[in-house]
Amino acid sequence: MGYEVTVEPGVKLYVEDVNPGGKKTIVFLHGWPLCHKQFEYQFNVLPAMGYRCIGIDWRGFGQSDKPYHGYTFDRLADDIHAVIAALQLESFTLVGHSTGGAIALRYVSRHNGYGVARLVLVDAAAPTGFTQDTAHQLLQEALNDRPKMMRGVAETFFFQFVTVPFSEWFIGLGMQAASWSTAAVIRLLRDEPMASDLPRIHVPTLIIHGIHDKIIPYPQALAMHQLIPHSQLVPFHYSGHGAFWEERDRFNQVLCQYIG
Repeated sequence: MGYEVTVEPGVKLYVEDVNPGGKKTIVFLHGWPLCHKQFEYQFNVLPAMGYRCIGIDWRGFGQSDKPYHGYTFDRLADDIHAVIAALQLESFTLVGHSTGGAIALRYVSRHNGYGVARLVLVDAAAPTGFTQDTAHQLLQEALNDRPKMMRGVAETFFFQFVTVPFSEWFIGLGMQAASWSTAAVIRLLRDEPMASDLPRIHVPTLIIHGIHDKIIPYPQALAMHQLIPHSQLVPFHYSGHGAFWEERDRFNQVLCQYIG
């Protein structure tokens, strides 16, 4: 079931709600510059196990509205809060991948963990995001040759082999985003570190991170684990930046065991 939720006047976010009658709810926040469809291999499996799976496209990405403004962690977290409040969700698991992990962290710290029973950070862009050099290169490509930028992202995203059709599908997800939102989030990842949010995380937190991640290197997971009180860290030894796809069976198993 897909629908839209208004998060501020003139801005609606797209929400994919699979198995609304499920016993436990998982809310998924995608990474930059993708959309909820990156979690296809979770939505294929987890609803059959009784879970309600909700994927939210951030503003500027996927099937959500694409305003020119609002690309700060505070506003993106407030957007998620508006969706959670509108759906009246309680005691759910919040799963954030990459930049979606940073948004999830800001949501929990800014909104006092409203409704969140557990937090799962997957290759999260914290405590820092892109370096100056990486951001400069991505910005130049985003503003001048975005398809080339997306091909480069696809080539560095995975540790495991991906087929050409899969790579083309992945690139297509990124091309659904607006060019201005794609560039704005690159600047956000360059300019706004998340370290101050981490000690404020008071909900049970699971950190999943691929040890071969070239986009958010594994040492960042170690830093998060140290800074987030009572967190658990599970390294994925055969994954790069996409453990949810590269080791999907183990990922789904670890997630279900954590949620219970």
